[in-house]
Amino acid sequence: MTAAPPTLTLIGAPTDVGASVLGASMGPDALRIAGIARALRARGFEVIDRGNLPGPGNPQEQPASGFRHLAEVTAWNESVYAAVLADLRAGHLPLMMGGDHCLAIGSISAVAQHCRENGRRLKVLWFDAHADANTPESTPSGNLHGMPVACLLGHGPAGLTALGGTTALLPGQIGQVGLRSVDDSEKQFVKEHGIEVFDMRAIDELGMRAVMEAALRGVDADTHLHVSFDMDCLDPSVAPGVGTAVRGGPTYRETQLCMEMLADSGALRSADLVELNPALDIRNQTAELAVDLLESLFGKSTLIRRG
Repeated sequence: MTAAPPTLTLIGAPTDVGASVLGASMGPDALRIAGIARALRARGFEVIDRGNLPGPGNPQEQPASGFRHLAEVTAWNESVYAAVLADLRAGHLPLMMGGDHCLAIGSISAVAQHCRENGRRLKVLWFDAHADANTPESTPSGNLHGMPVACLLGHGPAGLTALGGTTALLPGQIGQVGLRSVDDSEKQFVKEHGIEVFDMRAIDELGMRAVMEAALRGVDADTHLHVSFDMDCLDPSVAPGVGTAVRGGPTYRETQLCMEMLADSGALRSADLVELNPALDIRNQTAELAVDLLESLFGKSTLIRRG
């Protein structure tokens, strides 16, 4: 008999405290308006919408001691960490709906803690136009949505680098796809840490299928696969509703292939969808696209395909 699909939980984290552009705080509700719960229920899942987590507002202050809104970012990530970990421990599959990408520090720290508790292998695939690997020493802006990868690898403010009591990730546990805007210091960080990166040149040269096969190498049903998807990974011609758009990203069809291959792996156990900015969108089309992609991530396909 086929096992019943896990219960999906929707966890809204409505904040843009980690970014310099306002608007990502409206992302969770834009996804709801676009029909995220209805679409996932149509895939056969039980869906529980946890609503939006509470947290501090955006004080819109200038950086202090090298960071913008460190106290607020820490509070939001502590809240995300607790909510995601609780759902994982209950056997659910949490989808964290951001909000800006700094929130992945909390969600992935929770996933890492859950994997440690259960002896599971962890693989994080990070889809983004940016490396998000600035450190306190290298950040040009102090915006913490540019630092989550570094924080997860132990390089960042103390309140964010050990939410689960220890460093969340080892470099071999994370792969990045779609990069095309990387600061010089981030290039050095990625190289020194040996992070597996499939930038847009790799996608152009190899094709998305080969890139995803390489990114998923070693991932199987015994792996906890976490997908952290920043909507600015996509080319802005198809996803205009983001705060830090960068030309030259994957097309709609290339991104759909990513989602379908992730679903085919059978290993997806948690996910983030972040940096959706309705204030910059056109008639909620980026939110509707996000729902479309999430349907594919959770198993929608054109035809019934053989396993």
